[in-house]
Amino acid sequence: MPGWSFVERETVRLACRDFGGHGPSVLLLHGLAGHAGEWTETARWSTSRRHVVAFDARGHGRSERAPVDVSRAAHVADTVSVVEELGLAPVVLIGQSLGGLTALLVAARHPELVRGLVVADASPEGEEGANVVRVGEALGNWPVPFPSRDAAVEFFGGPSLRAEAWADGLEDRRDGLWPCFDVEVMVRTLQDLVGHSYWAEWDRIRCPTLVARAGNGVVPDSDARAMIDRLPLARLVELPHAGHDLHLDCPADWEVAVSQFLDSV
Repeated sequence: MPGWSFVERETVRLACRDFGGHGPSVLLLHGLAGHAGEWTETARWSTSRRHVVAFDARGHGRSERAPVDVSRAAHVADTVSVVEELGLAPVVLIGQSLGGLTALLVAARHPELVRGLVVADASPEGEEGANVVRVGEALGNWPVPFPSRDAAVEFFGGPSLRAEAWADGLEDRRDGLWPCFDVEVMVRTLQDLVGHSYWAEWDRIRCPTLVARAGNGVVPDSDARAMIDRLPLARLVELPHAGHDLHLDCPADWEVAVSQFLDSV
């Protein structure tokens, strides 16, 4: 039955959104500062033949907002718990940005749970310290509280699917709309990736894999090509007009690429 449920792992409560559908399971993983609801459009066309679930990562949305542990290992363990407790295995993991990194690590470390993998504008490369500072400053400069949803959509560059998805990730408080995350938690989450590389894990993946690269995203063409060269079961699709939120920027192209991949798994 579509709706929200919760998975408890140690002291962290994870909010899971079941979009419904019947057939093989798909689990959607959002990126930094995102939320499960941003996958609504993807779920709209994928639930016709699949059971689709997403969840708010720790530090986001309806999940635990101030977790002590924000490491990638914790995010991987959270994903494994959701897959196991909701009975989704073997699952196709679709992750964007940091969700893509989490997805590829789950596929590498828990191959028995994963039947297919989509990595959307993400790579096994870690983060640079300067980028962590830039992201923290950008999130900290949001003009919150937003007085209305329309004001938020305008700030996020709308009207567009992307702007509406970001606006829908805000929570309504008495004085206006606020982010469903703490900037300090987001910065700590990125800092955990500084100085790390996950190419060894990438080389261990053994399931069919789609690498989706945004033409105006954050993954260099050289990284995307290296991912394909190093993983025989992977193929690359490029969305040349998309930004980092490629599933929201170019939803029609995204649907074609991911639908074809899902049909092949």
